Amino acid sequence: MIDGNVDISKFEQDVKPIDIKYYLIKYSRYWPLYITCIFLALVIVFLFHRYSVEEYEVRGSILIKQKNTPEVRILDRSNIFSGANNLENDILLLTSKNLAQEALNKLHFDVSYFASTNIKEIELYDKSPIKVDVDWSFPQGSSGVIHFTAISEEEFVLTNEERGFFDFLSAKASGPFDDQLLNQTYRFGEEIVTERTKFSVHKLKYMRPGEKLFFIVHHPTDVLETYQRSITVRPINSYGTVLQVSTVSRVVEKGRDYVNALMDSYLDYDLTEKNRITENTLSFLDQQMSVLEDSLRKVENRMLNFKVENKLMDVSSEFGGVLGNIQRLDDLVQDIDFELSYYKSLQTYLVDKGADYSEILAPSIVGLSDGFLNGMIAALVEASLERRKILAIVNENHPNVRQLDEQIEKMRENIFENIDNLVANTEKRKAEVNKKLAELDVEFSRLPQTESSYANIFRQYRLRENLYNYLLEKRAEAGIAKASNISDNSVLDYARRGSLVFPQKPQNYGMAVGLGFFIPLGFLLLFHYLNNKIMDQIQLRNSLRIPLLGTIGYSTKETNMIVAEHPKSMVSESFRSLRSGLFYIASEKKCKRILVTSSVSGEGKTFVSLNLAAAIALSGKKTCLLGMDLRKPKISDYVGIDNKVGLSSYLVGKSEKEDIVLPTQYENLYIVPSGPIPPNPAELLLKDKMREFLEYLEEDFEVVLMDTPPIGLVSETMDLLRFSDVNLYIVRQDYTHKKYLLMVNDLYANDQIRDFYAVFNGLRSGGDIYDFGGYNYGYGYNYSYMRKNKYTGNYYEIDDKSKPSAWFDEILRKFRA
Repeated sequence: MIDGNVDISKFEQDVKPIDIKYYLIKYSRYWPLYITCIFLALVIVFLFHRYSVEEYEVRGSILIKQKNTPEVRILDRSNIFSGANNLENDILLLTSKNLAQEALNKLHFDVSYFASTNIKEIELYDKSPIKVDVDWSFPQGSSGVIHFTAISEEEFVLTNEERGFFDFLSAKASGPFDDQLLNQTYRFGEEIVTERTKFSVHKLKYMRPGEKLFFIVHHPTDVLETYQRSITVRPINSYGTVLQVSTVSRVVEKGRDYVNALMDSYLDYDLTEKNRITENTLSFLDQQMSVLEDSLRKVENRMLNFKVENKLMDVSSEFGGVLGNIQRLDDLVQDIDFELSYYKSLQTYLVDKGADYSEILAPSIVGLSDGFLNGMIAALVEASLERRKILAIVNENHPNVRQLDEQIEKMRENIFENIDNLVANTEKRKAEVNKKLAELDVEFSRLPQTESSYANIFRQYRLRENLYNYLLEKRAEAGIAKASNISDNSVLDYARRGSLVFPQKPQNYGMAVGLGFFIPLGFLLLFHYLNNKIMDQIQLRNSLRIPLLGTIGYSTKETNMIVAEHPKSMVSESFRSLRSGLFYIASEKKCKRILVTSSVSGEGKTFVSLNLAAAIALSGKKTCLLGMDLRKPKISDYVGIDNKVGLSSYLVGKSEKEDIVLPTQYENLYIVPSGPIPPNPAELLLKDKMREFLEYLEEDFEVVLMDTPPIGLVSETMDLLRFSDVNLYIVRQDYTHKKYLLMVNDLYANDQIRDFYAVFNGLRSGGDIYDFGGYNYGYGYNYSYMRKNKYTGNYYEIDDKSKPSAWFDEILRKFRA
């Protein structure tokens, strides 16, 4: 047998940890809320997709080939062991405004065409049945959105429509409108001119009368800014020289055309830079040939006239070998003079030019075979071209430009030194040739005067003729080189298809499902975290250190005497379970004094006291329910008896003890009402008469239940604990705050209370799921309240006769924690 002094420490050891199943069961009850939120999220995403304009990413790729010559890598020591190009310069060039302008010049992007729909804007682009040609030489102004309506096969009208709220967020949110265009009939191909606008509309496809669309005229500067920012260039990998060129566009065809035009413009730019040297060579050769042609014509006429006047027929046999040697030396002097002329012009060019040496003619182009000078000049030209390319993107203070300037200055100094040496050597050669030529002239002077004069004329003619033929040959070679010249780079893949980047439909639907589930779950977690009320037994056991003796279900009956009037109900069965636990705890006591209290008013201590007394009385034990709540008596109202006399009247000496013990209509159940409310209830309960009265009741009754005031509100309850054998602490679901339990835990921790047991009252189930079953710390069964389901069936028949709850209460019960 176990007495009333139970070692409660063992109950703490028996507490099982909370597992994940508790939370799964708790939050799975809200499945209708999850489904509703997920459905709403999916509907919102569907509408978002329905009314949003898709955006596609269009990609192409371009191969950047190796450009550096061996001479550049020799003179620029930073490139000796590296053959990789500076892709950053090519990326900057592809994203520059100059190249974007070249690409846009090939396209018709200054006018956008849209279909008139009520759902979303659809840009027609190349599917537009009309084409608007804007005269940008005229000072055009922004004309806003122009609505086009076909009247017949040859005529149309331009109007303006009121913009809606959402139009300010779309393509229709353009600039001010040109009112002079409104409500006038025009013919296709007709030039439309106002003070701010000048354009013409051409029909490309057949249009039915009444067919509508609208178009927007964009200023070229705005188009350039938009598309220059829209392009993205990045290397495909870290080791190759392939650049991916991409843009995001609402029309795949429009983005495709722009990317392809941009890559073609890049190749054209590269080819133009390569052809610049060849074009300079052709210009130089044409200039020299023009001067030489006039001189050759004069010498030729002079030679013919001399032959006619002097009747010279066979000139070759008459002059012999002397004239041939003189001619050979004259050709050599002419070549030397040509070399000196080139060297001196090259020196002058290098002195006059600042840092741009892209137009220098290499010696190999004009027929000179100095390999070292060729290499240095080629390196100088290559560096100068690279500098021009970078300056098209950045300013002169950029680190790359400064580095190139230093390289160009070093190359220039080396070339100057080399040219000085070449000029000195060439002049020395010329002096030696002139010396030999003077000796031949002395020998030739001994010939007849006529032959000597003819030889001088013929020598000048042959000199100019050979030089002219040489220049013709070089010009033909330069023309062939220009015709066969191609860009070093090439397009690897032209843009063809686009991939959808907005909206991301699979991701959005997945996000809708996730948010539709986690947002309500988050609100529920936050609500339960902020909710300080006890909602279930797990929370109660975690918040309260005293053992839980039993649970009482929520009653929907209209009476408070559940056990007496509805003995077959599930609530009555929970009181019987509580009765069994009490008899087990205080089994050695002759009279079991049971005190019932709670934290605050409204937690159901009077309801529990009354029905527990009825349950004990039904077991055959003579039971007395003592109403000790003198401040707020309720027992007399619950059982329908008069409260004029009671415990308070006895304690003040106005009634006898036999007069206040009143029988009820139920067998073995007696009640002592609280009586009139006294001015000093705390002092009355502390009188010796209270002890005498309890001893009197102990002689006649087997069980005495004391309905006391809330322990958290009044002080007398702590004094009444000395009269009890077992103390029941009532906790009500969704009513008792967790902070109320701190006082009981503190009293228990300081050993100021004993034989305290909790009773969980008013337990509702969430849906059709029962909460917990089994034994509570070894004291009888813990019956949880649950609605009729497949486990209970119709066993508790009286429940079937109860009045059904309102539909709103049923819905709330589904979502009750």
